[in-house]
Amino acid sequence: MRPAFHLAVPVDDLARAREFYGGVLGLEEGRSADRWVDWNLYGHQFVTHVVPGPRGDSGRNPVDGHDVPVPHFGLLLPTPEFHALAERLRAAGTEFVIEPYLRFAGEPGEQWTMFFRDPAGNALEFKAFADESQVFAK
Repeated sequence: MRPAFHLAVPVDDLARAREFYGGVLGLEEGRSADRWVDWNLYGHQFVTHVVPGPRGDSGRNPVDGHDVPVPHFGLLLPTPEFHALAERLRAAGTEFVIEPYLRFAGEPGEQWTMFFRDPAGNALEFKAFADESQVFAK
């Protein structure tokens, strides 16, 4: 079995993003809020976040009380592998953008998540769902 990926990209107009990803590409919409939409991209979690301004610099979007870097990318891991990776990153002295924590606790889509940057400054998010059938739950 191959791991599924999670990819978030900046958009400047959520209505136009819905027209394109939902209408033109026919992707199923998952959870959403005023400033972001989850899409089912062939079983992968693809997210459009509204980030105004030039695309040369990373933006941030508030999610569950944290400023999430956008763009970012990563993988959905089994929970034990997520925690093992978090410990490996801590042992290596990695500075987290968002420390590993349980997001949306007790809600649909409950997940462990963490953000950090690679040496080039690219933001990565690794996450783990206790119930992988909840990846696109509303």
